[in-house]
Parts: sequence; structure tokens; C-alpha cells
Amino acid sequence: MAVTKTLSAVPFSKSSRVERWDFTAKYENDSEGDSTYYTTTFLETVESTDPQGNRVFTKKAKGSWTRSEIEALMPISHWDTIFASQVDAVISNPATTSKPDTGFTIPS
Repeated sequence: MAVTKTLSAVPFSKSSRVERWDFTAKYENDSEGDSTYYTTTFLETVESTDPQGNRVFTKKAKGSWTRSEIEALMPISHWDTIFASQVDAVISNPATTSKPDTGFTIPS
């Protein structure tokens, strides 16, 4: 299983300081056209403060952010777990459905 993960981050700034991030992660299992191909996209918005007013991150200029700081705000391990579970359910161990046996006769 070759998984490709593409991350993107869109900053929303006010007074030249980032106040919100919109994150996207696109996951792809194998290559399009393969029988084991599966893809999904996750989205997450992170505000500088949570609904209770607690600081989630310090507002600063978008050019001051490092990759590791941005990725630390993303729920990457959670997305990894969900994607692995989806691939397992859809590709590795798909659900089977029962089939009718219309030729069955009740024994006498």
C-alpha cells in the first residue's frame, strides 16, 4: 500500500497576523486505476482561539510560521488513522453482503 498524502494550509490574516488556518489533506492509496486505489480529503479550520476563548496559537505574520508549527496544528495522526481504517473497510476487508439462493428447496 503506497499512500500519498498532500497537505495544504491557507492562512487568514488580519493586521498582517494569521488569525485562522484552513487545512486540507488529500490521501491517495496506490495509483488511480489500480484495484486498490482509494482517495479521500480531510478539511479542518483552526482559529487562534477556541470557542471558550482559550488561545490555540499565537497570532503572527504568515512568513514567520515554520512547517513544523503549521503541521502541529493539523490533526495529521487522526487523519492517518481514519484513512487507514477507510482503506481497510473499502479495499482490504470490504463488507460482504448475503446473496439469495433462489434454487433452494425445503427438505422433505
